[in-house]
Amino acid sequence: MSPADAPPVLPSRITPPLKALPEGACDAHAHVFGPFDTFPLAQSRTRTPPEAAPHAHQAMLDALGFTRAVIVQGSAHGVDNRAVAAAVARAPERLRGVGVIDEAVTDGDLAALAAAGFRGMRFTEFTIEGGSRKPTSGFEALRTVASRLADHGLHAQIFTEIDTLHGEGADLAGLGLPLVIDHMGKAFATPIDISAAPAQALLGLVREGQAWVKLTVIRGSAAYPDYEDLRPWHDALVEANPERLLWGTDWPLLSLGDKTPDPGRLIDLFDRWTGNDSGLRQKVFVDNPAALYRFSD
Repeated sequence: MSPADAPPVLPSRITPPLKALPEGACDAHAHVFGPFDTFPLAQSRTRTPPEAAPHAHQAMLDALGFTRAVIVQGSAHGVDNRAVAAAVARAPERLRGVGVIDEAVTDGDLAALAAAGFRGMRFTEFTIEGGSRKPTSGFEALRTVASRLADHGLHAQIFTEIDTLHGEGADLAGLGLPLVIDHMGKAFATPIDISAAPAQALLGLVREGQAWVKLTVIRGSAAYPDYEDLRPWHDALVEANPERLLWGTDWPLLSLGDKTPDPGRLIDLFDRWTGNDSGLRQKVFVDNPAALYRFSD
């Protein structure tokens, strides 16, 4: 039995949400890594994740009740998107991919990725601890390839801090691509001042339909397990435009140690914060990702 076909081993804390997800629900943000003997990690990576195989990812989806999912290329694999492509190929009607590219990408490469179920490319740019972290593929690369992404029906997924996005947002919005903002626009920033210009600028992009935001709370809050410091920002995004919101587990929930949440409880948290609004649930978990990731194509 090959590692890819071995019985899945799930983290101990993955249990269904208290309220079953609707048919067509999509986990819009998760990762796979490896198998490393087939898909080795990039030499220039900043960290080494554990293997997170496609069969384990699909078992997680089944445990939570997700019909669909989006697998996002992790930085540890660099611009080698084969692990994500292989995972999507296991269940092409159920899965979509978001890759990572650089300026060297060809039109043939983009056409092949789009045909393989990729719907966007991820661009990362932020600073941590006062120093610059070299992005796998940053805003300069995005500007270089933007018109070709549009030609192939691919959007731009942005992983950055809200202050950085404030300085670049209007320019990026003018590239003519759908913009998808990771982790509620926070990256690893401190709690957001909603009244400040960066937050208001992002809310404006969402309100006007120029940007989508992924409601993944765990990377923007240190207040495990209820993340109450992020509640006002979550509420503001929901109020701004519920038709531009997505939801993701961020499986396999790397680098969280004893503060690793049960993703089923994160779904419950969404329900609690939104008053168990079935209409909103349908939009965020089903209708919005169906439109953005084109599951009917």
